[in-house]
Amino acid sequence: MKKHILHTLTAATLLTVATAPVQQAVFASESDTSAVSAETSESTAGVESAQATIRIEGLKDHYHTGDEVELTALLEEATDAESVDTEVSWQWYIRADDQADWQAVHGLTSQIFSREATTDGMQAKAALLAPNGDVIQESEPVTVHIDDHHTGGEEGERIYKGFFYNDEVADRELSDWAGEWQSVYPYLKSGALDEVFEAKAAKSDTMDAAEYKAYYDTGYQTDVAEIQIEGDQVTFTKENGDSQSAQYTYDGYEILNYERGNRGVRFVFKRTDDNTDMPSFIQFSDHNIHPNKVAHFHLYWGDDRAALLDEVDHWPTYYPVDWTEAQIADDMLAH
Repeated sequence: MKKHILHTLTAATLLTVATAPVQQAVFASESDTSAVSAETSESTAGVESAQATIRIEGLKDHYHTGDEVELTALLEEATDAESVDTEVSWQWYIRADDQADWQAVHGLTSQIFSREATTDGMQAKAALLAPNGDVIQESEPVTVHIDDHHTGGEEGERIYKGFFYNDEVADRELSDWAGEWQSVYPYLKSGALDEVFEAKAAKSDTMDAAEYKAYYDTGYQTDVAEIQIEGDQVTFTKENGDSQSAQYTYDGYEILNYERGNRGVRFVFKRTDDNTDMPSFIQFSDHNIHPNKVAHFHLYWGDDRAALLDEVDHWPTYYPVDWTEAQIADDMLAH
């Protein structure tokens, strides 16, 4: 049967290691004669290694600067053995991006990877090493994405809170919001976001959790359950499953002044085809004022461009479609 081996393998379980250019490693347990073979992948530290049969778990969709990145390397092997020895060891490697050279991380020689998130796009992989240091087998790389929802530092905090200069604002393309997105409104209705409202209430002298939930109920309310953005095409899918699509082109940005004294930016896109079942205008707001990929956004839509700019109470909010309710709640709690 299949088991996730959370131990290193003995040299005795290594039945065959062929030589380069095609190196193969075949593993079998003492109680199971079936074997799992691995083909060649890229080399690490000058050693030709087997293609990934090691799986990395624990990677989040994104991190904030300073978060702890904790990963676990799992080796799936057909075995009934409950334990193995430790002659074969682990080593983690990182690189700044997919163009940089791999570097072994000193001290990360177990199945657990732990490191502070500091660089967007950093990649990590785990390898099994033979007693002589040769790479037997390695995982596919995983990429750490950092999204602080602003540009970072004091300047980024200032902009995120809505205090910026006009000349800091820059045009953006629809590709900043490319992907598949889900409404958070169903999670509010189900109670999955109650902990978020309770946390906000704990920091407030004016609103309790129920009042926060009512405020966000108004803000999040929508029957557009999912949005897909690909190229210049935007698709709305409603709760009943009905979908409509249209093409949009950039129509500039508008800087808004709020009663609280801070400001925001709406990035406006205009429909270019004749599908009147889709809105004439869509306006994005995501706390950014220049090109940047985002982890969530607020969307306003309608047929009157100017009137839409006056809407400040109703702001349907969207997160990546593959995020769980727990991931969404965690992201909201971080802000």
